[in-house]
Amino acid sequence: MVRVGILGAAGYTGGELIRLLVNHPQAEVVFAHSESNAGNRVADVHEGLLGDTNLVFSDEMPFDGVDVLFLCFGHGKSEQFLREHDVPAHVRIIDLAQDFRIRGRHDFVYGLPELNRPAICEARHVANPGCFATAIQLALLPLAKEGLLTQEVSVNAITGSTGAGQKPSATTHFSWRTGNLSVYKVFTHQHLAEIHQSLAQLQGHLEAAIDFIPYRGDFPRGIFCTSVVRLPQGAEGRDYTALYRDFYKAAPFTHYVDQPLDLKQVVNTNKCLLHLDPFDGKLVVTSVIDNLLKGAVGQAVENMNLMFGLDESLGLRLKALAF
Repeated sequence: MVRVGILGAAGYTGGELIRLLVNHPQAEVVFAHSESNAGNRVADVHEGLLGDTNLVFSDEMPFDGVDVLFLCFGHGKSEQFLREHDVPAHVRIIDLAQDFRIRGRHDFVYGLPELNRPAICEARHVANPGCFATAIQLALLPLAKEGLLTQEVSVNAITGSTGAGQKPSATTHFSWRTGNLSVYKVFTHQHLAEIHQSLAQLQGHLEAAIDFIPYRGDFPRGIFCTSVVRLPQGAEGRDYTALYRDFYKAAPFTHYVDQPLDLKQVVNTNKCLLHLDPFDGKLVVTSVIDNLLKGAVGQAVENMNLMFGLDESLGLRLKALAF
């Protein structure tokens, strides 16, 4: 049994993580930390857990009693927290923020299982990928492996409101978000750095620009992404469907499908679905994920399973019906 501690447990990612772990056959949530909610029942804050758990938020952090620590902080807080607290060496760490995603002076492994599975299995510390980054990388990794990302890639992706976190703001408040659509951080989104890093890792280098335009959607959860790839001359006639199927044949949650995709096919699941449309020397790659699951805590549980030698899909075979 893997003993789990969760920091920042009162937000959207914390609530979804608790939902997965209280139903995980090989995990036990030892503590869910929240200073502002200490003493409150978890199900009174995350009301979707009513009847599922009697867990109470704690302001204590008994690190010695856990095997793995999930950091569900806002970006920039994880690194500070680890500087200020002495986490025992035996405790593994999975960080859901962006603090350790870029290789540097740390030992965190980038936790995209479809790219780094062997390293994750041996890791003590894992940096969970960003939600947009997950959808975009899974769309492009097979092409990077074949050295085909030689010209600029145009990416458009729209995300649900939960991607902005639980605290309301001017652009996430319901009365503004509903019935609305807007772009933000055009060509400058923070996930671009980790996307470049992974594609260059697989291709050997990456000179092509990733021109990424993110959109705010008026739905709660999910990411719908289209990537337009201009193929090198002479590469138009390949069987790219077979390439994608082969690349992801061992991935339990990432699947190529023949028909055009809908967001509802993945919402409330840990799946990424991919579809290709070739057109006049280009490939349009559609990828869809649930931003809170495959784009966040579902992938984090995948990483936990791999780190502790469990079946990668354990506790993650979630079902969703599109209707």
